[in-house]
Amino acid sequence: MNRFRPALIAAVPLALAGLCLSPLAAQDVETETTAEAAPPSKGEARLAKLIEGRVAGEPVRCIRSLPSQRMTTIDRTAYVYGSGNTIYVQRTRDPDQIDDNDALVTQRFNASELCRLDQMTTVDRVLGFFTGAVFFEDFVPYTRLKSNAGGEG
Repeated sequence: MNRFRPALIAAVPLALAGLCLSPLAAQDVETETTAEAAPPSKGEARLAKLIEGRVAGEPVRCIRSLPSQRMTTIDRTAYVYGSGNTIYVQRTRDPDQIDDNDALVTQRFNASELCRLDQMTTVDRVLGFFTGAVFFEDFVPYTRLKSNAGGEG
């Protein structure tokens, strides 16, 4: 009887793998994911409101940075730079780590631009201690659609 035990032990993982790959198992997973679609987070809802009426452009590696340029931190979602017709959305590699209670500290390679490769860290706004590192992705520009002021007809 002992000579069959290794074959039985080897067959169990194969049988389990077959169950996981069966069409019935795939249907159950598909049904669960469509049934449990979560509503957007507060941050995603706030970002959607900021980019409402705007069209996403081609992502860019750097944006022009002015001392007076506005930056908005959307908790666990994104950093938004600029105002007016075009704003730039920076989601970072790990947007869940974005905390609007932290201050973003930048070590730039270029004084007039903010770029993907700039070194970013965060510090606590009140106490000033280090809270994390931030890794930027490309900036996505969102430009306001121009409305047709002149009536047709």
